[in-house]
Amino acid sequence: MLSWLIRNRLSAFERRYGYDASYVREILAADRGAFLAFAKLSALGAYRRDVPRDVYWAVKLVGTLREDCGPCTQLTVAMALEDRATPRTLFSVLAGHDAQLPEDVHLGVRFARATLAHDPEADLLRDGIAARWGPRALVSLAFAIAAARVFPTIKYALGHGKACQRVTVAGEPVAVVRGAA
Repeated sequence: MLSWLIRNRLSAFERRYGYDASYVREILAADRGAFLAFAKLSALGAYRRDVPRDVYWAVKLVGTLREDCGPCTQLTVAMALEDRATPRTLFSVLAGHDAQLPEDVHLGVRFARATLAHDPEADLLRDGIAARWGPRALVSLAFAIAAARVFPTIKYALGHGKACQRVTVAGEPVAVVRGAA
């Protein structure tokens, strides 16, 4: 019964976001306990406190771009838009147009990139984020970076991440600059 309910929820998720969750179905088919462990990652990725919406989604997008060039990136965009993130901000992050980002979003994007690169600049940026928005915002961004990378990594490890795709923001195609991530 529980597996049936989970499969129905996955179908609803796929319809809502136009996303192929067959790798998640594979996890469920292999071991329901593994699926339940996997599902707990969603809570990590959903934690957001004290950080502005656009900063959060821009940082999450940088993390996703590090691991993915298609469906997971598009899913992150869809979720961000559903949460009313600014389309132009998402577009600018994807296209690597940092000069078009608002100052607070640019701070978050620089922090995410420095963190992912293990760049010492992350220390100064981290201090700026904590001073501006507080420790819960910093935790929110750390979780966003980490969780954004986990899902595409699992998907690729299970053999479902074979294709890049065009990413759109509010119907506008974006030439994604992965190196900017």
